[in-house]
Amino acid sequence: MKMRAHCFVYGKVQGVNFRFYTKRIAKESNLDGWVKNLKDGRVEVVAEGEVTDIEKFLQVLNKGPILSKVEKIVMEKERYTGEFSGFEIVL
Repeated sequence: MKMRAHCFVYGKVQGVNFRFYTKRIAKESNLDGWVKNLKDGRVEVVAEGEVTDIEKFLQVLNKGPILSKVEKIVMEKERYTGEFSGFEIVL
């Protein structure tokens, strides 16, 4: 079963390669979507794929790269659209 996860990541997640880490983990997890920094210090992530792949992705994402400190991830399940081809960093 496929789904879309729309996430907001809180903590020390900017300036620590979090977007590049997210892109790598998403590709390894066979997910499509995007990641971007927000002006308020959060990181926004939209990922689509198999439910089990998204669950594993979120577990790894919660750890973050070595210099980051993820405080929490707020995730909303959304309807899968299949609109993405790959996983990108949005500026």
